[in-house]
Amino acid sequence: MRSLSARRSLGALVVAAGALLASAVPAFAHVTVQPGSVQQGGYSAVAFRVPNESDTASTVKVEVNLPLDHPMASVRTQPIPGWTAVLEKSKLDKPLDSHGQQITEAVSKITWTANDGTKIGPGQYQDFAVSLGALPTDTDTLVFKALQTYDNGDVVRWIEEAKDGQPEPSKPAPALKLTKAAGATAADQHSTDSAGTQQAAAAAKSSDSTARTLGVVGIVVGVIGAALGAAGLRRRSAQS
Repeated sequence: MRSLSARRSLGALVVAAGALLASAVPAFAHVTVQPGSVQQGGYSAVAFRVPNESDTASTVKVEVNLPLDHPMASVRTQPIPGWTAVLEKSKLDKPLDSHGQQITEAVSKITWTANDGTKIGPGQYQDFAVSLGALPTDTDTLVFKALQTYDNGDVVRWIEEAKDGQPEPSKPAPALKLTKAAGATAADQHSTDSAGTQQAAAAAKSSDSTARTLGVVGIVVGVIGAALGAAGLRRRSAQS
């Protein structure tokens, strides 16, 4: 009985340890955006990194959906040997102002399809580079829902959005963090500070010059006074 109880306890410990280890191991095979963070308001080149998770099948198509609630006027793909990129556009509910022009539609989806003889095989990954801009300034995150298709027909849907305070979803959508860019205020402050520093330096230089002038005048007056005093002593000596 003791032996059976010990085996059961040991088995329970092994299961618990296995569960703990599994939860502690990070997931490396997610579709992600590289780099994970760029500045708001500008143009940036990013890459959707697609690893092949299957040990028996290969990736032959990747679809990335761009958020239309934060559309971008310029979306360009970098040519990749062996892959064909197709950009799809959608009408915008609200026109986008870009360099004085009203943009009524924007890229909403990019599909990369492997040509014959091309694939992302087991143990491999592929970066799909894209130039985006102008990046929005009214959000700190862009979510790109993606689909990954294998040559055996399997489709992995990377569409789950991560939420604060909750565990990472099993199939998270690629997300790009947007950081605040250095604005004109900082530049103006730097200019003001520089001007203030220059004025202070000029004032200090002027004060230093004045002090030196007064010092020279004092020395001259002292010399004259000493000379007059010596002359007076000589007169007194001569009279006596």
